[in-house]
Amino acid sequence: MLRLSALYRYPLKSGKADTLQHIGLDKLGLQGDRRWMLVDEASGRFLTQRAVAKMSQLSALCNPAGGLTLSSPGYATLDVALPDSAAELRGITIWRDTLRVPDAGDAAARWASDFIGKPTRLVHMPLERARATGAGFGKDSDQVGFADGYPLLLIGQASLDDLSARIGRPMPMLRFRPNLVIEGAEAFAEDGWKRLRIGDIEFRLVKPCSRCILTTIDPQTGERSADREPFATLETYRKTENGAMFGQNLVNDGIGELAVGMPVTVLE
Repeated sequence: MLRLSALYRYPLKSGKADTLQHIGLDKLGLQGDRRWMLVDEASGRFLTQRAVAKMSQLSALCNPAGGLTLSSPGYATLDVALPDSAAELRGITIWRDTLRVPDAGDAAARWASDFIGKPTRLVHMPLERARATGAGFGKDSDQVGFADGYPLLLIGQASLDDLSARIGRPMPMLRFRPNLVIEGAEAFAEDGWKRLRIGDIEFRLVKPCSRCILTTIDPQTGERSADREPFATLETYRKTENGAMFGQNLVNDGIGELAVGMPVTVLE
């Protein structure tokens, strides 16, 4: 039987994962997932672990007040309030998208600038300012927050086990930053799925996920693998003309609740 074996949320794009037992879904995927982002103050360009590996050590967790709590070893903890309707809108760029979103204020900017080492702003993505998902996949009405292209990422546990066996050592799932982990299927079974149901919610699998050098960063230490693993092995047997694929991007077609242990049904 297929089951949902793990749930992960990343409140801040490229920040540490929040491991969950249950979570609600809204139109942008897991509630609170990648709704916050750091940007270069001068250009508005988004910042991630691809360029700033130490972001893997940045904990940014949703707090009970609806804001974000920032912390990292050697830095004071800071509670950041959710920007209100009067917040300054900042022009930002994420991949090919340029938009205006609420800025989280000067205190958050000072903390982020100190951590990153250059002038940096923290911004928030409210539901009403969401971006369209990647063109050519899914529906025109599909939306996403600050995730790269789609609201959710799914990986099969057996797929990771297969990769780890080929590398010769276990790879942590969090190197691949999924939202949903499914167990009970064969390795890479998810490549052939088109629609799923988990609990009462249906999901569409819209596009394989092309992996990058970010997978070589150890989420525990922030250090890059000297041997370029797991990316090096992925390229030997999962490479396509669009990149080395691992995991599936998906969109939820409803809102509701997810919990670890829920059965998963392949609809198509």
